[in-house]
Amino acid sequence: MSPLRGALLIAGTTSDAGKSVVVAGICRLLARRGVRVAPFKAQNMSNNSVVTLDGGEIGRAQALQARACGLEPSVRFNPVLLKPGSDRRSQLVVRGKAIGTVGARDYFTRRRQLREVVAHELASLRSEFEVVICEGAGSPAEINLRATDLANMGLARAANLPVLVVGDIDRGGVLAHLFGTVAVLEPEDQQLISGFLVNKFRGDVALLQPGLDQLTALTGRPTLGVLPFAEGLWLDAEDSLGTVAGTPVGRPGPPHGTEWLTVAAVRLPRISNSTDIEALACEPGVAVRWADGPDQLVTADLVVLPGSKATISDLEWLRAKGIDEALRARAAAGRPILGICGGYQMLGRRIVDGIEHQPPTAPGLGPAAVPARIEDAGADPAPHSHTCCREGGDPDFDVAAVGSASTAQIGAGPAFPDGGAATVTEPCLAAGLGLLDLEIEFADPKIARQVTGHSGPMPVGGYEIHHGRVQHSGDTPWLTIDGQPEGSVREAIWGTHVHGLLESDTFRRAWLTEVAARAGRTGFRPAPDTSVAAVRTAQLDLLADLIEQHVDLDALDALIARGAPTDLPVIRTESAGVVTG
Repeated sequence: MSPLRGALLIAGTTSDAGKSVVVAGICRLLARRGVRVAPFKAQNMSNNSVVTLDGGEIGRAQALQARACGLEPSVRFNPVLLKPGSDRRSQLVVRGKAIGTVGARDYFTRRRQLREVVAHELASLRSEFEVVICEGAGSPAEINLRATDLANMGLARAANLPVLVVGDIDRGGVLAHLFGTVAVLEPEDQQLISGFLVNKFRGDVALLQPGLDQLTALTGRPTLGVLPFAEGLWLDAEDSLGTVAGTPVGRPGPPHGTEWLTVAAVRLPRISNSTDIEALACEPGVAVRWADGPDQLVTADLVVLPGSKATISDLEWLRAKGIDEALRARAAAGRPILGICGGYQMLGRRIVDGIEHQPPTAPGLGPAAVPARIEDAGADPAPHSHTCCREGGDPDFDVAAVGSASTAQIGAGPAFPDGGAATVTEPCLAAGLGLLDLEIEFADPKIARQVTGHSGPMPVGGYEIHHGRVQHSGDTPWLTIDGQPEGSVREAIWGTHVHGLLESDTFRRAWLTEVAARAGRTGFRPAPDTSVAAVRTAQLDLLADLIEQHVDLDALDALIARGAPTDLPVIRTESAGVVTG
């Protein structure tokens, strides 16, 4: 048994400041020291999710952090997940199960019940593990949300957690961000902020030190470490902030053969599971970039349409950008295209969605205008169009049943309803791109499961997260999953509902060889020994090494074991002076 016991919350000055990777690095470092450690994120907002062994959904970052700890991903590590489907509404996932679609006000009314879920799971983890490293959400400085906060200072206050605040210096203004984050908090919250970490620093730390010294003088809190910008470090993304059009994915190694293979991944507005693309970027000689316009697809050897949390809305975006015509031109020329989950659905002939799509209010549209099922629709909808009815009311959640022994439960502790009416009362019918002979209808319950199977003699695996059901497929199946045909192939177009498929190393190499041949890249050769799992493990170890080399580990251990110091000063914003609280 390790002598170290306790917990810590890593907060950030902004989204994408580095909270997820810092938590993963600390978890990996502690696990290497023999500490029984677990990650925890009370509430996550992300469309990058994975499926656990028992069929629950959690954020991708928490799955990575679990791996860093040497653990299987569990819904306990991320009990509340919000998956944005539009600017105003998100799918709510509690203890791994989707229970409905909510707006911000609806969500806030359920905070009491969600707090019970969060408190139970954190207490359970702390009783089982020696150390729990918690990750905040966004920034604790979002004081307009403080009253309903579950993941930042609300969690820290409830569980008496010391807090380290991470700031990204690469964005500029990190000292102001760190000072301001403390200064805007309530005095009781400030007294849990125990120090800072600076992330993504380039250059000579000695030049930064006077600023850090002044930050300590102003706040009474030390900076425990300055983490360098690591060019060779890239890990599963927490959210879509890093998926900027034109930017590369990962750091590709030199080609194993004589030619590179170029990949353009379409950066959909409601992209989900963008981490599917990273498996391609692990392969030496494969250069992957995000794209958001038709011109960026012309020269790519392979175009990937990734998953989407709002398939019809993202399909409309494709058409508005002219990407649909670029994809049709590629298909006509026999140039490779891959669709994954939502991207696969877009490649088909039509989609009926009564679950995710939330159309704007429009006159003249009513339930009678929309067929209930594809087989009732008659002819294909006109290309470049869709027909939708009005939006329905809020899901009918029985929040009073939370904690009832008769309510369906996901794991132990207070329960949450696992049902709820769809937000859209009647389905929307949309024309797909028509590149595959495929018809999709969305339905409940949501499919969330890990899968295994094969493609010819090669084993494959991954996970599915989708409402879409294949009602018709006239193309050749691509895979056999759990004994059933899955996916579609038509010439140089492939589609599948399986996320994580490209992490099956033997399969990925064989498929990329076929892609290269169809793209005319006869000099491309996939490396014979590339393993996505091994690359990810090496990345976690590199991250742990950086934490070990650049963070005051004695101070870190003391915070975990003893909590926040009792003499931390409070910054009085009315005078911008520092007084003892």
